[in-house]
Amino acid sequence: MPFCRTKCTYCNFASDVFAPRKFEPYILRVCQEIERVPETVHAMGGLLDRRVDAIYLGGGTPTLLDVTQLERLFVTLKQNFEIETTAEITLEAAPGTLSSEMVEQLVDCGVNRVSLGVQSFIDQEAAAIGRLHKRHTVGEDISRLRAAGITNINIDLIAGLPHQTHASWRESLDQLLVAGAPHASVYMLEVDEDSRLGRELLAGGKRYHSQAVPDDDQIADFYEVAVERLARCGLEQYEISNFAFAGHQAKQNLKYWTRQPYLGFGVDAHSMLPSRGASAVRFSNPDSLEEYLHADLQHPTDVTQARALEETLFLGLRLNRGLDWASLVQEFGRDPVGQYQDRIAELVPLGLVIDDGCTVRLTAKGRLLSNEVFEQFVSLDSPGRPAAGHRSADSPPVFA
Repeated sequence: MPFCRTKCTYCNFASDVFAPRKFEPYILRVCQEIERVPETVHAMGGLLDRRVDAIYLGGGTPTLLDVTQLERLFVTLKQNFEIETTAEITLEAAPGTLSSEMVEQLVDCGVNRVSLGVQSFIDQEAAAIGRLHKRHTVGEDISRLRAAGITNINIDLIAGLPHQTHASWRESLDQLLVAGAPHASVYMLEVDEDSRLGRELLAGGKRYHSQAVPDDDQIADFYEVAVERLARCGLEQYEISNFAFAGHQAKQNLKYWTRQPYLGFGVDAHSMLPSRGASAVRFSNPDSLEEYLHADLQHPTDVTQARALEETLFLGLRLNRGLDWASLVQEFGRDPVGQYQDRIAELVPLGLVIDDGCTVRLTAKGRLLSNEVFEQFVSLDSPGRPAAGHRSADSPPVFA
């Protein structure tokens, strides 16, 4: 959902503040897109499997919608797909948007997991980036969710926010652990031209509290503290930015990092499906609300075997378990995989990867410098490839 109460300064996603009158035509358009999926997939050259084991409704802030609009969305999904009884159904929410009525409706719709975009438990830090909640708001939302039976909860935090210090970061981590959520996502602040804060930092300006942003070394320290602190309390890191208690790894995350097929609906949503021709096909929707509402602009990008191998490497290396060389050779062939083995061997003495001959995985240092690692063996000009590096906000809307 592209709708937000306010546009956070760090956000580089296709979301914004829109008048509520835009909600209804958007829901109508998404439901139409879902209903037309057989025709769309055929036109893109893909293969459709209607069985679904994970649904992720992201944003933006889906909980700004009316409860009847959310219900219509889920009813349309259930009418057009075979949703497994054990499916993981996640909804993203901004703290302060989970009224009792909303939570009750989510349960009725089958939502069994909620991801809270907290970003910081420190009120000053949250306010500096445009978040509207207070610390106590998060606790109230979690209590409301648990009372309704939704106990599978994720909390997002961002390392590197304006005014963040080592003490305030540890306080946010402490509050996350007190909350007892079985899953946490920790992102390092991303600086690019796609967010207001990023542009200001690149320009050396003073707006958006940019002068109070910690330096790169501090941000790296925050991240390392989070990895150690969460692990001590049972939240084991399983991917660069994701931590979970045993049995609570996010199914949707794992599907993405292991290149399993997924379908996306809505503004800036992306899809990847098996293809009738190439290894797979990718296609996506416009990142503009007006374009999405009034035009069909999807264009397919064939994923060749060579590109599929690249994606398998840089996506799979995000996972702490890494990649199995034998499985890669079996899927892609010895010669193509061998080219990357030589490149990765150059990263071993730099302390960025561990290669024991059977598996390859990033070191703790490699996870901090993951973009630099991936650039060594990914064709950065490859069109249609998914993002390789850290992300600074919630996932795009994806139904998978």
